[in-house]
Amino acid sequence: MVHGGGLDPHWFDYPSLLMYLLAPFQAWQESPSYLAARIVVLVLALGAIAASWWLGRRAYGFPAAAVAAALVAVEVTEVAYSRMAVTDVPLTLGVAASLALIVSGRIELAGLVAGLAMSIKYPGVFLLVPLAVASYRERRRLAVGIGLAFVGFCATSPFFLVHFASAVSDAYRVQHLAHQGWLGFEHDDAAPIAFLGQLWHGVGPALLICGAGLVVAIAHRTRTDLILVSFVLVYFLDLCTIGAHFDRYTLPLLPALGALAGRLRGLAPVTLLLLVVPLTWSIRDARTLTKTDTRVVAHRWIEAHLPQGSRLAADSSLPQFGGHRVLKLRLPLPQEDQPDPNRDVARLRRAGVRYAVVTGAVEDRVLAAREHYPRETAFYEALRRTKRVFYLAPGNRYAGPWVAVYHLSS
Repeated sequence: MVHGGGLDPHWFDYPSLLMYLLAPFQAWQESPSYLAARIVVLVLALGAIAASWWLGRRAYGFPAAAVAAALVAVEVTEVAYSRMAVTDVPLTLGVAASLALIVSGRIELAGLVAGLAMSIKYPGVFLLVPLAVASYRERRRLAVGIGLAFVGFCATSPFFLVHFASAVSDAYRVQHLAHQGWLGFEHDDAAPIAFLGQLWHGVGPALLICGAGLVVAIAHRTRTDLILVSFVLVYFLDLCTIGAHFDRYTLPLLPALGALAGRLRGLAPVTLLLLVVPLTWSIRDARTLTKTDTRVVAHRWIEAHLPQGSRLAADSSLPQFGGHRVLKLRLPLPQEDQPDPNRDVARLRRAGVRYAVVTGAVEDRVLAAREHYPRETAFYEALRRTKRVFYLAPGNRYAGPWVAVYHLSS
C-alpha cells in the first residue's frame, strides 16, 4: 500500500481496517516492520483496557469497571496477542467500545463503532445482536444504528464492495476453514469444552465468578444484563460451531465477562485478588521473550553456511531467507482435498531443491495426528533418512519450536 501498491489490498481473508491503521507506520520502512506493527497493536490493546473500564463503569459502576479493566489487562491470551500484529486484540477494543455505547443508550454511535469492529474482523457483526436487543422498541434508531454500522464498515474496508464477489468468497473460505478445523486440533474436545478450557487457561479461577455473574444477569434480565448476555451467548454459540479452537478467538468475550463478574459487587475484591493468578501466568509466559527464538538462530546459520542462491523448501512459521530461492511448503489442513504435492522428497530433488527447512511447529502437530496426514507423515519420515546438517531445540537460552535443516542430495 505505502510503496506504490495503492489502497486496494487485493486480499480479503480479513477486512481492511487494521491494515489501514498499520500502513502509515510502514511508510518509512524499506521492508515490512513487524516491530512498528506490533507497537500499533499494543497501543490498541491499551485502548481495550480503557474501553473495558468504560464498559464496566457504564454497566454496573466502579467495581465492575475495575474488574473488567483488570481482567483484560492480565488475561494470558490477551497479553500474549497484544504484542502480535493480528486482528483479535483490536477487535476486543471495538467490542468493548461498542458495548459501552449500547449500554449508555447511544445506539447510533454504537452502530458506527460496531461497523468499525466488523472492519477489523468479520465476527464483529455479532455486535448487531446486542444493538437490536437494546433498541428493538425504537425501530428508527435501530435502523439508523445498523445503517451506520454498514457505513462504518464500507468506509474503512471500501474495496470489499469494489471486489464484492471475490471478497465474499475469501471471507467465506476463511470462515469455512475455521469451522472445518485446523492443524493441531484434531484430538480436541468438543468446541464448547475446548473454548471453555481456553478461557480457563487465560482467566483462571476468576472465570467462575464471570460465570456466576452471567447466571445472575440471566436471572435478573435488566436492560444492561440483556445487552451483555446477548453478546456473550451469540458469540459463544458461534464458537461452538468452530473446529479450529484458537485461544485468541475467545478474546472479544473478555470485556463483557469482566463487567458481568464485576456485577457481583460484593465479590469484586475477591475477583481482583483471583486475577493475580493470570497475572503471574502472563509474567511467566512473557519470560520466553527474554530468550532467543530458535528460528532466528536457524536463519542466521542458513544465511552463513548455505551457498547463496540455494533452493530451499521451507515449512511455514519460518522467517524469509534472503539470497536463497525458497519453495514454501503449504500448511497441511484437515480434510484437504489436494495436499501439497511438494511434500515429497523425490519431487523436491527432481525440482532442484537442495535443502529442506522444517520446524516442530508443523511436524510435531502432523505426527500427533498422523492418521489425518499420511502424505505429510511420509514426507517427514523420508526427511529423517536424509542428512541433517542443522538442528536446534528450545531450552536454556532458546525459545520457540525446534528447527532442522536437511541436505536432500544426501
